[in-house]
Formats: sequence, structure tokens, C-alpha cells
Amino acid sequence: MMTLAQRKVPRGEGGLSRAHLHERVAEALRDRIITGALAPGERLAVTALAEEIGVSLTPMREALKLLATEGLVDLTPNRGAAASRVTVDQTRALFEVIAGIEALAAELACKRMTAEELAELHDLHANMQHLAGCEDRTRYFDVNRRIHDRIVDFARNPILSDQRSRLAQQAERVRFIALGRDARRNAAMQEHLDLMAAFDARDADRARRIWRGHLLASGDQTIDFLARRAAPDARTDRP
Repeated sequence: MMTLAQRKVPRGEGGLSRAHLHERVAEALRDRIITGALAPGERLAVTALAEEIGVSLTPMREALKLLATEGLVDLTPNRGAAASRVTVDQTRALFEVIAGIEALAAELACKRMTAEELAELHDLHANMQHLAGCEDRTRYFDVNRRIHDRIVDFARNPILSDQRSRLAQQAERVRFIALGRDARRNAAMQEHLDLMAAFDARDADRARRIWRGHLLASGDQTIDFLARRAAPDARTDRP
């Protein structure tokens, strides 16, 4: 599985349509913002980034416009682009909504997924458990993200999937912050195991409650981290 850090735009623009190219550039920048390689509030050196990625300024600017619609980039006239800031209020509101959406997804997936799909989730969780003790946060995050995505897929509700996709990039960004805190990781892993037990028992109500609690707890932990970081005497810490 390719990790966030491994995704790159091929050097140069040959062979890619203009429309496709700006999406690839957006993907590369999106991953850097989500993982904190481009920190919240950081001004984006557009020309330098274009040279680093290997594209001209046109697809770079188009990519920034796309990321602005996702809430990951702020575009200010005469000031350029910056990675959007992550605020406590924004994060609280985001997790309240995501928790509801993904809890419903867990309930529906519990009712609708096949035995083969359940086995896939077990395999993904085994992989995540293996990575839980590793220093590489990105690989752990990639598997965790895959689990959340597949649960939504297995819910088989296109309206739910569409609503979740509208918030997915912002949710992944703050979720990456939450996953980086070791104190929360052990509890989160147990919540994942509890969810799988509910799936095995085909207990949809329990699956919904567990997954909602899981997302809200992750949100609370992330909010606490952001609040402490924003305090005047807080230690500087990049997500």
C-alpha cells in the first residue's frame, strides 16, 4: 500500500492532460497538508512548490483553488496561499458531524456487508495492530483511513458516502493529529476491536454506539491538544 508520504507527481507534465495534472498536484499538496508537512497557517511558496513537484504555475494555481474548496487552503488576494488553520471550534463542529455520519455507516455496514467484506476488515485491523507500535505514523494512518473508508463503502448508501466525502479531507487532517497522540492510540485500538466484535455478532446498534463514541473521543482528544497548543505558554508542536 502506498503511503501518503510516498505519493508524488511524476516529474514533468508530459503525458498528463491539464485537467488530470492539476488533480495530481492537488493530491500531492493535500497529503502534505493532512500530515502536517505543510503546517496549519504556513504560507505556501507557490513557485518553489511548483519547481519541487515538477510542474508549471498554471496547474499549481488550479490545484490550490481545488484545495481551497476543500477547506485545506486559504487564498487571500494580494497575499497568496496558506495552509488553512485548524481551530478548536472548527474541529469540534467537524467531529460532531463526522461522528454521526460514520456511526450510521457502521450500523448499515453491520447489516449489509458480506462475509468476504467482514474478512477484509479483519485483515486491515490485523495490519493496523501490527503497525500500532511502529514509529511510522503515516503507515498506521493509511491503514486506519482505509478501515474508515471501507466501512462507509460497505454501508452501501450513496447519499451517506457523498456527504462524508465532502468532509473527508478536513476530517483526515484532524484525525491525523489525533492518531499522533500515543495516549489516545491504545484506547482507539481497543475501540476498533470492540467494533469488530459487534460486526462479528451482527449487532448493528452496538456497532453504531461504539463508532460514534470512537469518533467523539478522538475529537475530544484532538480538541484538547489544539487548545493546549493555542495557549500562550504552550510548547510549539507541529501535528
